[in-house]
Amino acid sequence: MSIDLTQRLNGKCIVIIGGGGIGNELALRYASEGASVILADLNKETAEKGAASLPSGTRGRIIAAQCDGSNEESVNATVALATQHFGGLDGLHANFAAFLDGASSEGAGELPLSMFDTMSAVNTRGFLLATRAALPALVARGGGSILYTSSGAAYQGEPVRPYYAMTKAAGHALMRHVAARYGADGVRANTIAPGLIMHEELRKHISTEFAEQAREHSAYKRRLGEPLDIAAMCALLMSDEGAYVTGQVISIDGGTTMRG
Repeated sequence: MSIDLTQRLNGKCIVIIGGGGIGNELALRYASEGASVILADLNKETAEKGAASLPSGTRGRIIAAQCDGSNEESVNATVALATQHFGGLDGLHANFAAFLDGASSEGAGELPLSMFDTMSAVNTRGFLLATRAALPALVARGGGSILYTSSGAAYQGEPVRPYYAMTKAAGHALMRHVAARYGADGVRANTIAPGLIMHEELRKHISTEFAEQAREHSAYKRRLGEPLDIAAMCALLMSDEGAYVTGQVISIDGGTTMRG
């Protein structure tokens, strides 16, 4: 039986907080499958670029907005746009992150605590704020899907970026709580853990050698990941076809990590 992807998310409204290479592709995919999308980013121009990429004639639509994921008022206002413009909320994708320790070779014993506080405010408290804002609207709609973007850093164990790993691991606990407590209300929650995903902005900052090493560390060695790989899985999890998947961390990394 063939599936018409232009209909799979038809009639749904999805809020994405966190644009850019992956976030903008998520918005394009969701809208291409029929959803109405609120795409928000700290830099509104990033979200506007994503909205402008939607081909004319697409069934869905994208509205760009500005959102500070660490600010409760800003997050609440962003999620409220779903009801204001489209009558309700069917999906939330928390796709934002602070990555301040990503370029440092220092460990937990040396990195400044102020950095941890800033990253926690975004990566941990921010995901909680987005969840608290979305849950009432999802329950009122009869249920829906929450997706959280994480990273393999949350469970791999690395000598660097400890704050990033800690704050992302906290998001896994939140996801499992939401799945367990609100499943009876029809709310599903899952986490995606992308590997190295090659998008336009990332290509400006990493060397060919680094990209080649990442490809060699994966099981699927033909190429590195692309935003389309993330969007394809997330569209499934947002759709009714993914209705029996909840409480899971799903790695999308070409087999760089393998977990039972």
